[in-house]
Amino acid sequence: MEKIVRQGMLFDLYGALLSEHQQKIFSALVNEDLSLSEIAADQNITRQGVQDIIKRADRKLEDYESKLHLLEKKLSEEK
Repeated sequence: MEKIVRQGMLFDLYGALLSEHQQKIFSALVNEDLSLSEIAADQNITRQGVQDIIKRADRKLEDYESKLHLLEKKLSEEK
């Protein structure tokens, strides 16, 4: 599965568990397909700051999935 698709699916399942700021930035990446530079300009932070927030949020989403397996269950039901 392509990484951005997986990130979007994980965000749909667990996004509410992220902070509001992380939700805004991660949503801009996966739902609006904005670049790091565009997100940085919109949020008035550095590109590196955006990248750090996305990495942290991605780790959290993957951690939730490793514990709860909701995406895994959803995908197996669709088969």
